[in-house]
Amino acid sequence: MSSAQLEIQLIASVVAIACAIPGVFLVLRKMALISDAISHSILPGIVIGFFITQDLNSPLLILLAALTGVITVIMVEMIQKTGLVKEDTAIGLVFPTLFSIGVILIAKNANDVHLDVDAVLLGELAFAPFDRVLISGMDMGPKSLWVMGSILLISTTLLILFFKELKVSTFDVGLSSALGFSPMVLHYGLMSVSSVTIVGAFDAVGAILVVALMIAPAATAYLLTTNLKKMIVLSIFFGVFSAVSGYWLANILDASISGSMTTMLGIIFLVVYLFAPKKGLLSVLYRQKQQRTEVSLITFLLHLNNHSEKRERHINHLQEHINWQKVRSKSVVDLALKNNMVTITDDIVSLTKKGKDFTGLALEYILTNRDDKIEHIKEDFFLFRG
Repeated sequence: MSSAQLEIQLIASVVAIACAIPGVFLVLRKMALISDAISHSILPGIVIGFFITQDLNSPLLILLAALTGVITVIMVEMIQKTGLVKEDTAIGLVFPTLFSIGVILIAKNANDVHLDVDAVLLGELAFAPFDRVLISGMDMGPKSLWVMGSILLISTTLLILFFKELKVSTFDVGLSSALGFSPMVLHYGLMSVSSVTIVGAFDAVGAILVVALMIAPAATAYLLTTNLKKMIVLSIFFGVFSAVSGYWLANILDASISGSMTTMLGIIFLVVYLFAPKKGLLSVLYRQKQQRTEVSLITFLLHLNNHSEKRERHINHLQEHINWQKVRSKSVVDLALKNNMVTITDDIVSLTKKGKDFTGLALEYILTNRDDKIEHIKEDFFLFRG
Protein backbone atom coordinates (compact mmCIF):
# COMPACT_ATOMS: atom_id res chain seq x y z
CA MET A 1 0.00 0.00 0.00
CA SER A 2 1.45 3.36 -1.05
CA SER A 3 1.50 6.44 1.17
CA ALA A 4 -1.05 8.13 -1.12
CA GLN A 5 -3.47 5.22 -0.70
CA LEU A 6 -3.04 5.32 3.06
CA GLU A 7 -3.60 9.09 3.14
CA ILE A 8 -6.76 8.84 1.04
CA GLN A 9 -8.26 6.30 3.44
CA LEU A 10 -7.15 8.35 6.44
CA ILE A 11 -8.69 11.55 5.06
CA ALA A 12 -11.94 9.74 4.21
CA SER A 13 -12.07 8.21 7.70
CA VAL A 14 -11.52 11.56 9.43
CA VAL A 15 -14.23 13.14 7.25
CA ALA A 16 -16.56 10.23 8.11
CA ILE A 17 -16.04 10.69 11.85
CA ALA A 18 -16.41 14.47 11.63
CA CYS A 19 -19.66 14.12 9.67
CA ALA A 20 -21.09 11.39 11.90
CA ILE A 21 -21.14 13.56 15.04
CA PRO A 22 -23.49 16.32 13.82
CA GLY A 23 -25.23 13.83 11.52
CA VAL A 24 -26.62 11.85 14.47
CA PHE A 25 -28.33 14.92 15.88
CA LEU A 26 -29.63 16.02 12.48
CA VAL A 27 -31.26 12.61 11.99
CA LEU A 28 -32.73 12.58 15.49
CA ARG A 29 -34.10 16.11 15.03
CA LYS A 30 -35.62 15.06 11.68
CA MET A 31 -33.47 17.61 9.85
CA ALA A 32 -31.56 15.30 7.52
CA LEU A 33 -32.50 17.30 4.42
CA ILE A 34 -30.95 20.45 5.88
CA SER A 35 -27.48 19.00 5.27
CA ASP A 36 -28.20 18.83 1.55
CA ALA A 37 -29.53 22.36 1.63
CA ILE A 38 -26.43 23.66 3.41
CA SER A 39 -24.12 21.80 1.02
CA HIS A 40 -25.54 23.72 -1.94
CA SER A 41 -26.54 27.06 -0.48
CA ILE A 42 -23.07 27.92 0.86
CA LEU A 43 -21.84 28.70 -2.65
CA PRO A 44 -22.52 32.46 -2.32
CA GLY A 45 -20.40 32.54 0.86
CA ILE A 46 -17.51 30.87 -0.94
CA VAL A 47 -17.78 33.27 -3.87
CA ILE A 48 -17.98 36.39 -1.69
CA GLY A 49 -15.06 35.14 0.38
CA PHE A 50 -13.02 34.74 -2.79
CA PHE A 51 -13.94 38.22 -3.98
CA ILE A 52 -12.67 39.64 -0.68
CA THR A 53 -9.43 37.64 -0.41
CA GLN A 54 -8.72 36.66 -4.05
CA ASP A 55 -7.42 33.39 -2.55
CA LEU A 56 -9.19 30.03 -2.86
CA ASN A 57 -7.23 28.71 0.13
CA SER A 58 -8.20 31.49 2.52
CA PRO A 59 -9.86 30.42 5.81
CA LEU A 60 -12.30 33.29 5.26
CA LEU A 61 -14.01 31.20 2.58
CA ILE A 62 -14.82 28.52 5.15
CA LEU A 63 -16.08 31.07 7.67
CA LEU A 64 -18.33 32.88 5.18
CA ALA A 65 -19.57 29.58 3.76
CA ALA A 66 -20.44 28.38 7.26
CA LEU A 67 -22.21 31.69 7.93
CA THR A 68 -24.22 31.21 4.73
CA GLY A 69 -25.17 27.74 5.97
CA VAL A 70 -26.54 29.22 9.20
CA ILE A 71 -28.41 31.89 7.20
CA THR A 72 -29.93 29.05 5.16
CA VAL A 73 -31.26 27.41 8.32
CA ILE A 74 -32.65 30.74 9.59
CA MET A 75 -34.42 31.40 6.29
CA VAL A 76 -35.89 27.89 6.19
CA GLU A 77 -37.23 28.25 9.73
CA MET A 78 -38.64 31.72 9.06
CA ILE A 79 -40.59 30.43 6.07
CA GLN A 80 -41.69 27.31 7.93
CA LYS A 81 -42.92 29.26 10.96
CA THR A 82 -45.38 31.18 8.80
CA GLY A 83 -47.35 27.94 8.66
CA LEU A 84 -47.96 28.37 4.95
CA VAL A 85 -45.52 25.67 3.84
CA LYS A 86 -43.84 22.65 5.44
CA GLU A 87 -40.13 22.31 6.21
CA ASP A 88 -39.24 20.24 3.13
CA THR A 89 -40.95 22.82 0.92
CA ALA A 90 -39.10 25.65 2.65
CA ILE A 91 -35.79 23.86 2.09
CA GLY A 92 -36.69 23.36 -1.57
CA LEU A 93 -37.32 27.09 -1.88
CA VAL A 94 -34.27 28.41 -0.05
CA PHE A 95 -31.26 26.40 -1.19
CA PRO A 96 -31.88 26.56 -4.96
CA THR A 97 -32.25 30.34 -4.62
CA LEU A 98 -28.99 30.78 -2.73
CA PHE A 99 -27.16 28.32 -4.95
CA SER A 100 -28.38 30.17 -8.04
CA ILE A 101 -27.16 33.46 -6.60
CA GLY A 102 -23.70 31.92 -6.22
CA VAL A 103 -23.77 30.63 -9.80
CA ILE A 104 -24.76 34.08 -11.09
CA LEU A 105 -21.97 35.74 -9.11
CA ILE A 106 -19.45 33.32 -10.61
CA ALA A 107 -20.78 33.78 -14.14
CA LYS A 108 -20.70 37.58 -13.92
CA ASN A 109 -17.52 38.20 -11.96
CA ALA A 110 -15.28 35.12 -11.92
CA ASN A 111 -15.36 33.60 -15.38
CA ASP A 112 -11.57 33.57 -15.56
CA VAL A 113 -11.16 31.87 -12.17
CA HIS A 114 -11.34 28.13 -11.46
CA LEU A 115 -14.32 28.55 -9.14
CA ASP A 116 -16.96 26.39 -10.77
CA VAL A 117 -19.22 23.46 -9.95
CA ASP A 118 -16.34 20.99 -10.19
CA ALA A 119 -14.32 23.00 -7.67
CA VAL A 120 -17.18 23.43 -5.24
CA LEU A 121 -19.34 20.31 -5.44
CA LEU A 122 -17.27 17.48 -6.85
CA GLY A 123 -14.22 17.10 -4.65
CA GLU A 124 -11.99 14.19 -5.61
CA LEU A 125 -10.32 12.13 -2.90
CA ALA A 126 -7.73 10.86 -5.36
CA PHE A 127 -6.24 14.37 -5.59
CA ALA A 128 -6.44 15.20 -1.86
CA PRO A 129 -2.97 13.82 -0.99
CA PHE A 130 -1.34 16.16 -3.54
CA ASP A 131 -2.53 19.34 -1.81
CA ARG A 132 0.11 19.52 0.94
CA VAL A 133 0.79 21.80 3.89
CA LEU A 134 4.34 23.15 3.76
CA ILE A 135 5.86 24.92 6.76
CA SER A 136 9.41 26.26 6.30
CA GLY A 137 9.82 23.81 3.43
CA MET A 138 8.77 20.87 5.61
CA ASP A 139 5.95 18.64 4.34
CA MET A 140 3.33 18.42 7.11
CA GLY A 141 0.91 16.19 5.21
CA PRO A 142 -2.30 16.68 3.21
CA LYS A 143 -4.12 19.95 3.73
CA SER A 144 -7.51 18.18 3.89
CA LEU A 145 -6.28 16.05 6.77
CA TRP A 146 -5.28 19.11 8.78
CA VAL A 147 -8.52 20.96 8.01
CA MET A 148 -10.82 18.04 8.82
CA GLY A 149 -8.68 16.99 11.77
CA SER A 150 -9.10 20.47 13.27
CA ILE A 151 -12.85 20.44 12.65
CA LEU A 152 -13.11 16.96 14.17
CA LEU A 153 -11.22 18.11 17.26
CA ILE A 154 -13.55 21.09 17.67
CA SER A 155 -16.67 18.97 17.11
CA THR A 156 -15.53 16.31 19.58
CA THR A 157 -14.69 18.93 22.21
CA LEU A 158 -18.08 20.62 21.83
CA LEU A 159 -19.84 17.24 21.94
CA ILE A 160 -18.13 16.35 25.22
CA LEU A 161 -18.79 19.76 26.75
CA PHE A 162 -22.44 20.03 25.67
CA PHE A 163 -23.52 16.40 25.37
CA LYS A 164 -26.13 16.62 28.12
CA GLU A 165 -27.57 19.86 26.75
CA LEU A 166 -27.71 18.51 23.19
CA LYS A 167 -29.33 15.29 24.36
CA VAL A 168 -32.06 17.04 26.35
CA SER A 169 -32.81 19.67 23.68
CA THR A 170 -32.97 16.99 20.99
CA PHE A 171 -35.54 14.82 22.75
CA ASP A 172 -37.46 17.36 24.87
CA VAL A 173 -37.29 21.06 23.99
CA GLY A 174 -39.64 21.98 26.83
CA LEU A 175 -37.51 20.24 29.44
CA SER A 176 -34.41 21.86 27.97
CA SER A 177 -35.92 25.32 28.49
CA ALA A 178 -37.06 24.42 32.01
CA LEU A 179 -33.53 23.31 32.92
CA GLY A 180 -32.08 26.59 31.66
CA PHE A 181 -30.62 25.31 28.37
CA SER A 182 -31.44 27.57 25.46
CA PRO A 183 -32.79 25.33 22.65
CA MET A 184 -32.25 28.15 20.17
CA VAL A 185 -28.56 28.57 21.03
CA LEU A 186 -27.97 24.82 20.91
CA HIS A 187 -29.86 24.55 17.62
CA TYR A 188 -27.84 27.22 15.86
CA GLY A 189 -24.67 25.93 17.44
CA LEU A 190 -25.37 22.53 15.90
CA MET A 191 -26.15 24.16 12.55
CA SER A 192 -22.89 26.10 12.71
CA VAL A 193 -20.87 22.97 13.40
CA SER A 194 -22.70 21.18 10.58
CA SER A 195 -21.99 24.05 8.19
CA VAL A 196 -18.29 24.20 9.06
CA THR A 197 -18.00 20.42 8.72
CA ILE A 198 -19.70 20.38 5.32
CA VAL A 199 -17.59 23.25 4.00
CA GLY A 200 -14.36 21.80 5.34
CA ALA A 201 -15.00 18.48 3.63
CA PHE A 202 -15.80 19.97 0.22
CA ASP A 203 -12.27 20.16 -1.03
CA ALA A 204 -11.57 16.55 -0.18
CA VAL A 205 -14.73 14.57 -0.89
CA GLY A 206 -17.34 16.88 -2.43
CA ALA A 207 -20.88 17.71 -1.38
CA ILE A 208 -22.50 14.42 -2.41
CA LEU A 209 -20.28 12.25 -0.23
CA VAL A 210 -20.46 14.77 2.62
CA VAL A 211 -24.25 14.50 2.70
CA ALA A 212 -24.04 10.70 2.46
CA LEU A 213 -21.50 10.49 5.31
CA MET A 214 -23.55 12.83 7.46
CA ILE A 215 -26.89 11.05 7.06
CA ALA A 216 -26.44 7.40 6.03
CA PRO A 217 -24.33 6.19 9.01
CA ALA A 218 -26.63 7.94 11.50
CA ALA A 219 -29.76 6.57 9.81
CA THR A 220 -28.24 3.08 9.86
CA ALA A 221 -27.29 3.33 13.53
CA TYR A 222 -30.78 4.62 14.36
CA LEU A 223 -32.21 1.27 13.21
CA LEU A 224 -29.98 -0.62 15.64
CA THR A 225 -30.12 1.25 18.94
CA THR A 226 -32.09 3.73 21.02
CA ASN A 227 -29.04 4.71 23.09
CA LEU A 228 -27.56 8.04 21.98
CA LYS A 229 -23.95 7.19 22.85
CA LYS A 230 -24.17 3.84 21.08
CA MET A 231 -25.74 5.55 18.09
CA ILE A 232 -22.81 7.97 17.82
CA VAL A 233 -20.30 5.12 18.09
CA LEU A 234 -22.14 3.00 15.52
CA SER A 235 -22.41 5.98 13.15
CA ILE A 236 -18.68 6.52 13.36
CA PHE A 237 -18.04 2.82 12.77
CA PHE A 238 -20.32 2.64 9.72
CA GLY A 239 -18.82 5.82 8.30
CA VAL A 240 -15.22 4.68 8.67
CA PHE A 241 -15.98 1.16 7.45
CA SER A 242 -17.73 2.53 4.36
CA ALA A 243 -14.86 4.91 3.70
CA VAL A 244 -12.21 2.19 3.82
CA SER A 245 -14.22 -0.54 2.08
CA GLY A 246 -15.46 1.97 -0.51
CA TYR A 247 -11.89 2.93 -1.35
CA TRP A 248 -10.90 -0.68 -2.02
CA LEU A 249 -14.11 -1.26 -4.00
CA ALA A 250 -13.14 1.71 -6.19
CA ASN A 251 -9.62 0.31 -6.47
CA ILE A 252 -10.94 -3.06 -7.65
CA LEU A 253 -13.51 -1.61 -10.05
CA ASP A 254 -11.31 1.29 -11.19
CA ALA A 255 -14.25 3.59 -10.40
CA SER A 256 -14.95 6.85 -8.55
CA ILE A 257 -13.73 6.72 -4.96
CA SER A 258 -16.49 8.99 -3.64
CA GLY A 259 -19.10 7.08 -5.62
CA SER A 260 -17.87 3.74 -4.29
CA MET A 261 -17.91 4.99 -0.69
CA THR A 262 -21.45 6.28 -1.11
CA THR A 263 -22.44 2.94 -2.63
CA MET A 264 -21.05 1.10 0.39
CA LEU A 265 -23.03 3.40 2.68
CA GLY A 266 -26.16 2.51 0.72
CA ILE A 267 -25.45 -1.23 0.84
CA ILE A 268 -24.83 -1.18 4.60
CA PHE A 269 -28.02 0.78 5.20
CA LEU A 270 -30.01 -1.65 3.03
CA VAL A 271 -28.69 -4.67 4.92
CA VAL A 272 -29.51 -3.13 8.29
CA TYR A 273 -32.87 -1.86 6.99
CA LEU A 274 -33.81 -5.42 6.08
CA PHE A 275 -32.28 -7.40 8.95
CA ALA A 276 -32.09 -5.11 12.01
CA PRO A 277 -33.33 -7.12 15.04
CA LYS A 278 -36.06 -4.69 16.15
CA LYS A 279 -36.56 -2.05 13.46
CA GLY A 280 -35.60 -4.03 10.37
CA LEU A 281 -38.24 -4.61 7.69
CA LEU A 282 -38.27 -8.40 8.16
CA SER A 283 -38.55 -8.02 11.93
CA VAL A 284 -41.41 -5.54 11.58
CA LEU A 285 -43.27 -7.81 9.17
CA TYR A 286 -42.76 -10.75 11.55
CA ARG A 287 -44.15 -8.76 14.49
CA GLN A 288 -47.13 -7.62 12.45
CA LYS A 289 -47.85 -11.24 11.59
CA GLN A 290 -47.56 -12.17 15.27
CA GLN A 291 -49.91 -9.35 16.24
CA ARG A 292 -52.49 -10.54 13.71
CA THR A 293 -52.16 -14.01 15.19
CA GLU A 294 -52.68 -12.61 18.69
CA VAL A 295 -55.85 -10.83 17.59
CA SER A 296 -57.09 -14.01 15.89
CA LEU A 297 -56.39 -16.04 19.03
CA ILE A 298 -58.32 -13.61 21.23
CA THR A 299 -61.24 -13.63 18.76
CA PHE A 300 -61.21 -17.45 18.83
CA LEU A 301 -61.17 -17.62 22.63
CA LEU A 302 -63.90 -15.00 23.01
CA HIS A 303 -66.12 -17.00 20.66
CA LEU A 304 -65.62 -20.13 22.78
CA ASN A 305 -66.27 -18.14 25.94
CA ASN A 306 -69.58 -16.79 24.61
CA HIS A 307 -70.98 -20.14 23.42
CA SER A 308 -71.60 -23.15 25.66
CA GLU A 309 -73.50 -25.24 23.08
CA LYS A 310 -71.41 -27.94 21.41
CA ARG A 311 -72.59 -27.07 17.91
CA GLU A 312 -71.02 -23.63 18.20
CA ARG A 313 -67.77 -25.12 19.49
CA HIS A 314 -67.34 -27.82 16.83
CA ILE A 315 -64.02 -27.40 15.04
CA ASN A 316 -65.59 -27.29 11.58
CA HIS A 317 -68.31 -24.86 12.64
CA LEU A 318 -65.71 -22.55 14.14
CA GLN A 319 -64.01 -22.22 10.78
CA GLU A 320 -67.33 -21.41 9.12
CA HIS A 321 -68.59 -19.10 11.88
CA ILE A 322 -65.51 -16.93 12.22
CA ASN A 323 -65.05 -17.02 8.44
CA TRP A 324 -61.35 -17.89 8.47
CA GLN A 325 -59.45 -19.80 5.86
CA LYS A 326 -58.58 -23.37 6.77
CA VAL A 327 -54.87 -22.66 7.11
CA ARG A 328 -55.45 -19.69 9.40
CA SER A 329 -57.93 -21.63 11.52
CA LYS A 330 -55.50 -24.49 11.97
CA SER A 331 -52.64 -22.17 12.96
CA VAL A 332 -54.79 -20.41 15.60
CA VAL A 333 -56.13 -23.68 17.02
CA ASP A 334 -52.63 -25.15 17.12
CA LEU A 335 -51.39 -22.04 18.92
CA ALA A 336 -54.15 -22.25 21.49
CA LEU A 337 -53.38 -25.94 22.06
CA LYS A 338 -49.67 -25.25 22.35
CA ASN A 339 -50.31 -22.71 25.09
CA ASN A 340 -52.77 -24.98 26.93
CA MET A 341 -55.68 -22.59 26.44
CA VAL A 342 -58.04 -25.13 24.85
CA THR A 343 -58.65 -28.85 24.68
CA ILE A 344 -60.27 -30.79 21.82
CA THR A 345 -62.44 -33.83 22.47
CA ASP A 346 -64.37 -35.45 19.60
CA ASP A 347 -63.79 -32.28 17.52
CA ILE A 348 -65.41 -30.16 20.25
CA VAL A 349 -63.18 -27.32 21.43
CA SER A 350 -63.31 -26.30 25.11
CA LEU A 351 -61.50 -23.62 27.09
CA THR A 352 -59.09 -24.72 29.81
CA LYS A 353 -58.86 -22.84 33.11
CA LYS A 354 -55.88 -20.99 31.72
CA GLY A 355 -57.87 -20.09 28.61
CA LYS A 356 -60.84 -18.89 30.67
CA ASP A 357 -58.63 -16.75 32.90
CA PHE A 358 -56.90 -15.21 29.93
CA THR A 359 -60.17 -14.58 28.08
CA GLY A 360 -61.63 -12.83 31.12
CA LEU A 361 -58.62 -10.57 31.43
CA ALA A 362 -58.55 -9.90 27.69
CA LEU A 363 -62.24 -8.95 27.76
CA GLU A 364 -61.63 -6.62 30.70
CA TYR A 365 -58.78 -4.99 28.78
CA ILE A 366 -61.00 -4.53 25.71
CA LEU A 367 -63.67 -2.84 27.85
CA THR A 368 -61.31 -0.62 29.89
CA ASN A 369 -58.41 -0.19 27.43
CA ARG A 370 -56.00 -0.23 30.38
CA ASP A 371 -52.61 -1.81 29.71
CA ASP A 372 -52.11 -2.73 33.36
CA LYS A 373 -54.92 -5.25 33.02
CA ILE A 374 -52.81 -7.53 30.81
CA GLU A 375 -49.23 -6.37 31.36
CA HIS A 376 -48.59 -8.81 34.22
CA ILE A 377 -49.91 -11.84 32.29
CA LYS A 378 -48.01 -11.44 29.03
CA GLU A 379 -45.21 -13.74 30.12
CA ASP A 380 -47.70 -16.39 31.20
CA PHE A 381 -50.12 -16.31 28.32
CA PHE A 382 -48.41 -14.73 25.33
CA LEU A 383 -45.87 -17.49 25.06
CA PHE A 384 -45.89 -17.33 21.27
CA ARG A 385 -44.28 -13.88 21.22
CA GLY A 386 -40.80 -13.98 19.69
